[in-house]
Amino acid sequence: MTHRTRRAKTTRGMSEAEVLALPVSIPLEDTNRAIGLGRTVGYSLAKRDEYPIPVLRVGNAYRCRRADLLAFLGIGSNAAQAA
Repeated sequence: MTHRTRRAKTTRGMSEAEVLALPVSIPLEDTNRAIGLGRTVGYSLAKRDEYPIPVLRVGNAYRCRRADLLAFLGIGSNAAQAA
């Protein structure tokens, strides 16, 4: 008999509805999740100015604009207006 351990289920990525519900300015961790990047890789890319969308530095925090995320993900402006 084998013993299987249960791990917490982690979900990468976000649904279109979740992305449309994000605020205008998004913390980098939420942007990472929407794009499907891990925390370490996302912050490393942002620090080297290689993140796939523009990143704003606000004090010690990194933030992204929702419009940039929507454009990167190919979610049209009609969907954004409906949300």
